[in-house]
Amino acid sequence: MRKNALFYLCLIYYLVAALLVPGFFSANNSWSLIFNLLPLLIAAIGQMYVILTGGIDLSATAIMATSSVVGGYIMSSDYGLNIPLSPLVLVVGVAAMLAIGMLIGLINGLSVSILGMPAFMVTLATMIFFNGLAVWITGSQNIYNLPEAFNNLFYTSVLWLPIPIWIGAIVLLLGFFILNKTVLGQWIYAVGMNGKTARVSGIHVGATTVFAYVFSGFCVSMAAILYTSRLETASPVMGQNILLDIIGAVIIGGSSLYGGKGKIHMTTLGAVFIILLDNSLNLMGLSYFMIMIIKGAVIVSAVLLNEWKQKSTV
Repeated sequence: MRKNALFYLCLIYYLVAALLVPGFFSANNSWSLIFNLLPLLIAAIGQMYVILTGGIDLSATAIMATSSVVGGYIMSSDYGLNIPLSPLVLVVGVAAMLAIGMLIGLINGLSVSILGMPAFMVTLATMIFFNGLAVWITGSQNIYNLPEAFNNLFYTSVLWLPIPIWIGAIVLLLGFFILNKTVLGQWIYAVGMNGKTARVSGIHVGATTVFAYVFSGFCVSMAAILYTSRLETASPVMGQNILLDIIGAVIIGGSSLYGGKGKIHMTTLGAVFIILLDNSLNLMGLSYFMIMIIKGAVIVSAVLLNEWKQKSTV
């Protein structure tokens, strides 16, 4: 029962919101819940990898913004290759977005593992730098006129399911497979539990840490692709307010900020709860600031609960 507490919490919250919040149980809102969940879940999976190693990635918003801007410049008929109907520009644009995310992740990982810099300071610095870079490149303007094929990506179906659902499922399964079925996954947990012991045991601590940050960058840029496609706009401030949700999903899912503890399915439930909470509060007409206060209180409560569990098991 205790292990399934978060699942039951999500279920009860959904049922209560369906009864009390007007419009929550509608078909349109159900699809909205799913489409809002997918990019958050993908980004949270990447963040979980970093937190498992005992680090944290604050640069998620910068990766989203920079990836979106770079992809927009390549794909937009106003700035890019000026062939918006060609499939080539779509492939190059998406590949560039993923490459940017992984590059920023590589910078973070190398700074933490090779230079020995604190993850908090490194990712805070890259967040500030790349957020500023995205705004400077675009002159603080959104990029429009993206290829129709890219704009339709979010709503195009394959085998009766929208492409974002397939992308989310693939990233979810990939994240689960690496953590639970590979040696690399064992290394990630070991590094988070005790880096010095892991190094003595022959584990490549540096390479494992770098992989976690690169994978996080990949996941966040994948989320940026979905957001950019849905909005049909590349924005230099994309994801500006989502960092709390990304980290919150991981923490509510029970991952330890000290590293070495966390499960993919629990992070998934954490993301589900964040989306249910955010959606229902919006439908209730609460202000943005009140919603942030409530979500912040929920996340702080989750951190305190995790701390209590950590101490009770010692």
